[in-house]
Amino acid sequence: MAVRRQFLGVTGTGTGVGKTVLSALLVRRCVRLGLSVRAFKPLCSGGRGDALALEAALGGSLALDTINPWHFDAPLSPSLAARLERRKVTLGQVVDHLRRYSVAGDLTLVEGAGGLLSPLTADGDNRDLIVRLGALPLIVASNRLGVIHDVRAVLGNLPPRLRDRAPVVLMAPAQADESTAHNARSLGEFLEPDHIVELPRVPEEVRAGAARPSLSLTRSLDRILDLIGPMPS
Repeated sequence: MAVRRQFLGVTGTGTGVGKTVLSALLVRRCVRLGLSVRAFKPLCSGGRGDALALEAALGGSLALDTINPWHFDAPLSPSLAARLERRKVTLGQVVDHLRRYSVAGDLTLVEGAGGLLSPLTADGDNRDLIVRLGALPLIVASNRLGVIHDVRAVLGNLPPRLRDRAPVVLMAPAQADESTAHNARSLGEFLEPDHIVELPRVPEEVRAGAARPSLSLTRSLDRILDLIGPMPS
């Protein structure tokens, strides 16, 4: 029996919630554990920093233009930025690229742009890409006031078969507020508590791969990997 491809769709409640930070951490953790992993940021706009972070986390095992085949200058949604440059990218093109460069037996991490419903291509958003790939969604959110609504809204816009399996990662904000210590427990009233992982604040040197994650951060990353399911080796 052929080993199937395992896609992980990293999405979130919006822009700037920590998708790239988490994606790079997970890739580095997989590499350190000897797990087979590939990572893509198929569309970037306003710079290629996110794709460069994934390239560094992979240790150069994938070329930047393979990780990020489409990039645009304007810091807007990729679909709008492409339109301004009179270019067109379709969901089918993105799916074809990801399937072409993924490998059976690997975990293939695909980081979206913006939030779940942010326009991604001329004919689809991040949710459409996740559904087309049959990917497990990984929901990333900033652990601050309003996150309960934001996470529930994202989950409510996923098909039930994906919603029920999706891990939720609460990223520690730069400045905690009064809700930060309570949000995980409150969210646990609406979804499976075991699917919620809190990530501590990630120091800049750890983000850049210049220092190892702390023990608590490593444990959180391993818990996320456990939630993703059986990992190829």
